[in-house]
Amino acid sequence: MDVQIEFKYPFILLIFLPIVFLLYRYWKQSRMMSNRKERQVILILRSLIFSLLILALAIPQIVLPQKENQVVFLMDRSASVQDAGEQQLEWLEKSLRYKKEKDLYSVLSFGEKTTIEQMMGKDELRFPKWNEELGKDHTNIEGALNLASSVFSNNSGGRIILFTDGNETMGNLTEAAKLLKNRSIELDTVLLEPSLYEDTAVTDVEVPSTLFEGEQANVSVTIESNKAKTGLLHFYENNHKIVSKSITVKEGTNVIPIQFPVKQTGLVTYKAEVELMNDAYAENNKLQVVNMVKTIPKILVVQNSPNEAFVQALEAAGYKVEVRSSIQLPTVLSGYLNYQSIIFNNIAATDITEKQMSLIEKSVKDFGVGFLMTGGENSFGLGGYFQTPIEKLLPVDMDIKGKKEMPSLALMIVLDRSGSMDGSKFSLAKEAAARTVELLQETDTLGFIAFDDKPWVIVEPEPLKNKEEVVEKIRSVPVGGGTEIYGSLLEAYEQISDLDVKRKHIILLTDGQSATNNNYEELINNGSKKNVTISTVALGADADRNLLEELAEMGAGRFYDVQDSSVIPSILSRETVMATRTYIEDNPFYPQIKSGYGWDSLFSKGVPKMNAYIATTPKSESTVPIESTKKDPVLAEWQYGLGKAIAFTSDVNGMWAGDWARWNQWSSFMTKMVANTLPQYDSEAYSLSVEKAKDRTYLSITADHLSMLPIETTIISERGDTVEGNTKMIAPGKYEVDVDDDPGLYFIHVKQTDEDGNVTVYQSGFTVPYSDEYLITGANKEKLAELLAITNGSQLEKESQAFRPLKDPVKQKQEITEILLLISFLLLFFEIAIRRLGLPVKFFPVFEKRKRGKRQNNRVSSIEKKKSAAPKERPVALKKDVSSREPKQKQEKPREKIKTEKVDSENHLEQLLQMKRKKKR
Repeated sequence: MDVQIEFKYPFILLIFLPIVFLLYRYWKQSRMMSNRKERQVILILRSLIFSLLILALAIPQIVLPQKENQVVFLMDRSASVQDAGEQQLEWLEKSLRYKKEKDLYSVLSFGEKTTIEQMMGKDELRFPKWNEELGKDHTNIEGALNLASSVFSNNSGGRIILFTDGNETMGNLTEAAKLLKNRSIELDTVLLEPSLYEDTAVTDVEVPSTLFEGEQANVSVTIESNKAKTGLLHFYENNHKIVSKSITVKEGTNVIPIQFPVKQTGLVTYKAEVELMNDAYAENNKLQVVNMVKTIPKILVVQNSPNEAFVQALEAAGYKVEVRSSIQLPTVLSGYLNYQSIIFNNIAATDITEKQMSLIEKSVKDFGVGFLMTGGENSFGLGGYFQTPIEKLLPVDMDIKGKKEMPSLALMIVLDRSGSMDGSKFSLAKEAAARTVELLQETDTLGFIAFDDKPWVIVEPEPLKNKEEVVEKIRSVPVGGGTEIYGSLLEAYEQISDLDVKRKHIILLTDGQSATNNNYEELINNGSKKNVTISTVALGADADRNLLEELAEMGAGRFYDVQDSSVIPSILSRETVMATRTYIEDNPFYPQIKSGYGWDSLFSKGVPKMNAYIATTPKSESTVPIESTKKDPVLAEWQYGLGKAIAFTSDVNGMWAGDWARWNQWSSFMTKMVANTLPQYDSEAYSLSVEKAKDRTYLSITADHLSMLPIETTIISERGDTVEGNTKMIAPGKYEVDVDDDPGLYFIHVKQTDEDGNVTVYQSGFTVPYSDEYLITGANKEKLAELLAITNGSQLEKESQAFRPLKDPVKQKQEITEILLLISFLLLFFEIAIRRLGLPVKFFPVFEKRKRGKRQNNRVSSIEKKKSAAPKERPVALKKDVSSREPKQKQEKPREKIKTEKVDSENHLEQLLQMKRKKKR
């Protein structure tokens, strides 16, 4: 095995030089010491400890070659190769036949997003079907490569096999390729040709930048086709078809001219759409543009009952008036931006969806469209506008705050909780009931019954002392089982009939048929005798409309047929307000006119008597030029964002207005209300150009004057959703807005405020076209060749190449720093033990033998010295002893002793001199 050792910080190894020198000095000094052998062992241990620590600081790594081959198969599932799924799977299955047992692989698929179909491993191919939540409208190869590179185990290198046609519509695959190269990941490609179908695409709609109402406009539509064919070209103005003509397109680029008279004004959308046989993609068959067409102010009057006098008064003032019923209201933002002002003449919130109200609110706040609401039995609080987007833009609140003369009310809500109610309508119904709690006073009584096959009393009918607790109980109701209406109504009547209140009302909401058919007439008639009324709400197509309508008629209430569940909150708030019957102030009075607001000049000859109005509460920032004798607003106005909104709480039909309808200034009063809602800002000339770059859209806004002031931009989609845009100044008077959003129609509002507070605004629209995924094009082989050049990869032709050895296999590195530190600490403890306790002899027998041998040699040499010295002394003594007799021996002993000592002293001196000479050597 080819094993290498590398150091992350090799320069640290230079520390060895001074360490070696210091160890050498220590070794030299230890030679002169008595415990020389122990010092040598300590020196060896310290040398090892220092060496290991220095090596650890240098971060040593053991380098081993990668054992297994890791391959990631990256499959393109975007629309341009939508039919290549089976081809890619077949290629994958064949390539797995060449996989070795130790090899690993993973499967990913991508479009706009990337998902892991199978994790890295050795298992057999097992995912049952492709993940379809990828966003096929875009091809994001960069994002796919980035995720694929993170799949490799142990962060090691490997191979990515990319299946694609090379046509990226998001990201930058070149940057991703560079990152792969830095991580030693090889990238191979399998070329997929785009699905070659007959396809035709609208690529451009060119409309003159300046259009005027009534002029004959010349428009050109550019169409690309990969095959000659015939078909139809339709042209729309604000979604109204104005031109339809037969066309013949040739292969390649076609430019079709269109002429039409301009009829719509304001921000107008123009759309071209082709209709041909055998066309592959419907997504690229249409394209929209937006233009501003200027004319006299255009007013939208929304009313369900005709009022010719009101419309004629506006037309006589020079306004262009368009009358629509509530069911004819637009469902897209552009439908409201055609008008300078919108008037709701006695329109109930129950006739309008929440989405439509939200679009109107955005058109007023963000685009400066004016808004006027007039009174009537279907307006303001009586119309169910409590906590709606329309209430948000009006200068008055729908509920009556600070009123103590409200009659006592008992309200019982009976809500179907059967299984068929599950979903948004059940959630909205509960939320509407919770909203109703806020409308009621603490002295009012509220009960809540939820029913399936039997009634469940969720809130007992009692005064609202704790609104938060009641709301929590209502919101916590779950969905149940079947539907039994009679039992729930019986329970509701029993709960509410005997309450001591002035008004008692039941609201029944259901989407189904009752399981039983009991005597409802007797039940309701008995309730009517006790002043109990009932209104019913049919939710959805399966509700028993005949029964519910009959119940409402017998119970002196109202029947609501709901197809859009978003109106449920408006229904409940309207029913709550109408049950109190206190919002209508119907005692004739003379309104009070406040001076200084521009209205008093109309009343120089006096103020006519008014019959009735709807009670509301003015908002803190609104102004009330005209009010009732009870200080309620009759006319209130305020600025809401860029738009002006006015609330006139009496009517313009004459019934409530009383003498005002016969007043000689009546027409002037009505037209002044409308005039005050018209945009009051200065419009400065700007130009807008749009540039598409892959998944981004760049708006270039240029002012006709040099300015260093910043601008504020608001971008809203056709559906009414606010879109994020990054705005920056690139030069004086030039700005760029970066938009990232789906294809479609968008409207932009530009606002600039100078140092003096003067506001300049500009409004326009633009289109984010369909994705480049639907352009008619072939495989981008040049881009793929560039990609392979960066990563040193190959375009694969055979499945057997998938698991071939890597050109430059990645070597795995394993740090051993911790191991070295552990060993060094163990050696340090051992070294300390030797210094404290001495060398353990039993572990070092060689040293013990040497010590024993030395002791024995020392003993032998000393004995020999003594023996060699003894014969010199003893013979002298013996000679003297032999020549003398025994008795004389004792007498001569001292003399002999002195002689012997003298001899010993001379020998001893000689020995000392010899030892001294040896030391000097």
